[in-house]
Amino acid sequence: MNKQNPYILPLLVFLFVALTLSIVQIKVQSPMILLERFLPGGGWIEIPFIAFYGALVAWKMQDPKNVAKWRRNTWLLFSIVFFGQLLLGIIGFDKFLMTGKLHLPVPAMILSGPLYRAELSFMTILFISTVVLSGPAWCSHLCYFGAMDNFAASRKKPGFKAIKNKWAIKYTLLLIVILGTLLFRWFNASWLTAAVAGGLFGIIGLGIIIFISQKEGKMVHCVVYCPIGTIVNYTRFINPFRMYIDNSCTLCMKCTSACNYDALNPEDIKNEKPGLSCTHCGDCVASCHANSIKYKFFRMKPSAARNLYLFITISIHAVFMALARL
Repeated sequence: MNKQNPYILPLLVFLFVALTLSIVQIKVQSPMILLERFLPGGGWIEIPFIAFYGALVAWKMQDPKNVAKWRRNTWLLFSIVFFGQLLLGIIGFDKFLMTGKLHLPVPAMILSGPLYRAELSFMTILFISTVVLSGPAWCSHLCYFGAMDNFAASRKKPGFKAIKNKWAIKYTLLLIVILGTLLFRWFNASWLTAAVAGGLFGIIGLGIIIFISQKEGKMVHCVVYCPIGTIVNYTRFINPFRMYIDNSCTLCMKCTSACNYDALNPEDIKNEKPGLSCTHCGDCVASCHANSIKYKFFRMKPSAARNLYLFITISIHAVFMALARL
């Protein structure tokens, strides 16, 4: 458990989430907070509940032993809320859709959508902002597809062997998505054609989650298949948070069985840092009996760096819980 005052982090998360949502409630003309769409002033009722939710998650995740369980369950809850609102929107309750219009909820569309339309989308801007603020947390706390992949992979402990040809496959799929989208644009493919292609890409991704990630105990969809995951692997370096393995490591390799992102293979551990597919999720921290896996943020102490990362990431997660929908 956090050796500092255990109430500080939850309190800061509560205040930050409440303040952020209050600003949204006051400044944004179109109702963004869900309850406000059904009841005038309802946003003010929802805000303290969401802020308390964020505080509870922060309270529990201070203890590294709770991280894997609470991250999996709260992330899955986020995905259920997201897709639940989408389903309600599809069957006719358009108040559950942010714009009142339906958009394709496939992560790859964050990249291909703007390429096809030649303009930035709200989701792309949102994605970029999360990478700036919390590095790779999009792939460990915020992506609606990733939550399903994490849940499936968590049903089995990952093996010690790295995913074969991971980077070759990742680069190839990223190139296919980019070139395919540009071809659709150059040949003036209809919106329906582009949407069907995007839908098929998403369906294949779901198949990978159900049949491969669950079998391998690794998030094969996020780590290999998803082009956004590949982008995050590199753009995360614009954020100053890092994870490293200090020289107290005994090379016991137990942390390998705690990583669903294929980022703690024996070679990574010997290099004293997780691989590029690391999302700073923190599942591995409790698995290290030597306390060798640490967070880094400039010259902060590792414990303070971890608390800061939890504060930023959990706060964003809670705010998204109130706002994120199509």
